[in-house]
Amino acid sequence: PPAVPPPPGPLARGSLSLHRAYLRSPLGLLRLGQLALGAAFWVTVAAQKYEGAAHFALFAAVLVWLLTLALFGLSLLGRWTLVPWLGSRWLLTNLVHDLALGVGLYAAATGIMGYKAGRKSYCNLPGYSQRCLYGAYLSASVCGGIAACLYLFSGLYCLSRRCRDERDII
Repeated sequence: PPAVPPPPGPLARGSLSLHRAYLRSPLGLLRLGQLALGAAFWVTVAAQKYEGAAHFALFAAVLVWLLTLALFGLSLLGRWTLVPWLGSRWLLTNLVHDLALGVGLYAAATGIMGYKAGRKSYCNLPGYSQRCLYGAYLSASVCGGIAACLYLFSGLYCLSRRCRDERDII
């Protein structure tokens, strides 16, 4: 069978320019929100003294955040064609990243942080003198839940484009 050419990338290989259409697209705006909420999640957790399953939640959030940053950077610069094997399947790559990694790992991390917040809910009582992690865990849980929703929306956006036989992310 004939090879399917990759989606259009930048014209000149030497010059870097922003792919402004991507930045204004729904996927570009969702990526910005995912990066902001993902950073809020892992900074909130990392700034506290965390233990147990919070290590996995932090690992999951940082892993997904770094992969999202890479997808956003390559898409913004229009350089996805430089990624071996994945560049010719960029829409599918974004779809799998959003639905499998983004939704899956953020949902797990949100569940962990919500459970930990519930376990620390006693410390937000007036007169409790010890350091209380309830607010941090609850904040991380809320940020993770919203981030998971944004990943779901971007995954559904990519899926709808894929179902309409479109091959580009915008």
